[in-house]
Amino acid sequence: MSSSRSAASAGQPTLDEVARVAGVSRATASRAINGGQRVSARAQSAVETAVRTLGYVPNPAARSLVTRRTDSIAVVVPEPDDRVFSDPFFAGTLRGVTRVLGERDIQLVLLLARPGASSTRTLRYLTNRHVDGALVVSHHRDDRLAEHLADIGLPCVFGGRPWTGGDRVAYVDVDNVAGECEATELLVARGCTRIGTIAGPSDMTAAEDRVVGWRQAMAAAGLAADAIEHGDFTEASGEAATRLLMQRHPDLDGLVVASDLMAAGALKVLAELGRRVPDDIAVVGFDDLGVAERTTPALTTVRQPVDEMAERATRLLLECVDDPASGRPMRLIIPPTLVRRASA
Repeated sequence: MSSSRSAASAGQPTLDEVARVAGVSRATASRAINGGQRVSARAQSAVETAVRTLGYVPNPAARSLVTRRTDSIAVVVPEPDDRVFSDPFFAGTLRGVTRVLGERDIQLVLLLARPGASSTRTLRYLTNRHVDGALVVSHHRDDRLAEHLADIGLPCVFGGRPWTGGDRVAYVDVDNVAGECEATELLVARGCTRIGTIAGPSDMTAAEDRVVGWRQAMAAAGLAADAIEHGDFTEASGEAATRLLMQRHPDLDGLVVASDLMAAGALKVLAELGRRVPDDIAVVGFDDLGVAERTTPALTTVRQPVDEMAERATRLLLECVDDPASGRPMRLIIPPTLVRRASA
């Protein structure tokens, strides 16, 4: 049984009925309903009137065939599964994305593009245009996603500045340099003179930019910038990095940490070592995504508005999807905010 007859038998108006009432061919009615080209203003108006009169509900699959749109957007995360589902950064990002996509009734497709076979599958999926566009977050130096997506012409926006290809794609980022510089200046103003840092992974631009901000503030204060360890933005890595840092630099009286999760790990180790925060050593984190309010003591931190950044990145991506020839890729840099609590 044809789909038209099935719909008719169920009492639902069909595309054939819309065409008959509008006085146009079935093909013209389909193009008018589904956003195709080559439809006159008179025919478009007649079809729209027929749709309202009959209460016709368009078929999404038919619309996709005409417009070549999937009504879906990919969020690409080149990270392990456990990190994606445990780090509040990703939860905040997905909240912001789904809020915007829900306004347009667009489906979100989550792609976890870990190195190796998973990354290859992800690139093949994107190349085959199973989605209308991609929002890429938490990317790394070697993934070269910006270059690949620019090469295939898929509309994309990056959450954070890409290592390479940044002149070819749009991105939304927080001013990581300014944020970490302000965090360090706060400790200098407190009178700290031996300020170390726990940086993020050296293959991520956000982590490297935060190191730059720390070094700039240390240089401006005339202080040595020799106490640095790297983590991977997780709490466990913050613990490990703090142990190493305190072994090598036991005289530290200030600590700037590149994420609140790592700072939570640092606070645990400092408590084990009997170092009072902030009396013996003051600590500042980065993110303010809920973790900072639950630590002991509550964490002074640099807030990056992740939900807002994700919303703005998603709206920018939908603009690119709607108008692929809109011009030069946009870069939007959002200022961070220092949030004072008990740790510094």
